Amino acid sequence: MEQLLFKDAISHPVFKTISEAAASLGVDAYVIGGFVRDYFLKRGAKQDIDIVAVGSGIELAQKVAELLPQSTKVSVFKTYGTAMVKTDDFELEFVGARKESYTRDSRNPIVEDGTLEDDQNRRDFTINAMAFSLNPDNYGELIDPFNGMVDLEKKIIKTPIRTRRHL
Repeated sequence: MEQLLFKDAISHPVFKTISEAAASLGVDAYVIGGFVRDYFLKRGAKQDIDIVAVGSGIELAQKVAELLPQSTKVSVFKTYGTAMVKTDDFELEFVGARKESYTRDSRNPIVEDGTLEDDQNRRDFTINAMAFSLNPDNYGELIDPFNGMVDLEKKIIKTPIRTRRHL
């Protein structure tokens, strides 16, 4: 399958910093959600950017903050397993990839560590499950498992087709 690379979408130096931080921690990292969607809709640079790490999003945020200028502020939300890094240009929200499963008698998910695919499966819409790789071997690659690009072109919003795991 042909790799679709969009290095121009993630050309701001902050993305290279995230990539370097992820590589130093041995985790994969991806820009996911609204930033990717809005890039294709030509809505301009989105200031709040979601980063998913296949590993600890909190550790990645802390490493990124170490590599960015001193004015960088990190907020950790342990309850949710997320962290926010504020720079002059962006608010970067970091989360570890996760998967969700459900018991038959509850609508509340059981959350576990997961893969990028697991994380994309839990996203609300196909157009918000698209991701750009920040990993050196495929930097800028579009990962679009639910054909969100097609949905953007057709101007439709739909949920990813997925199966709920019941325990």
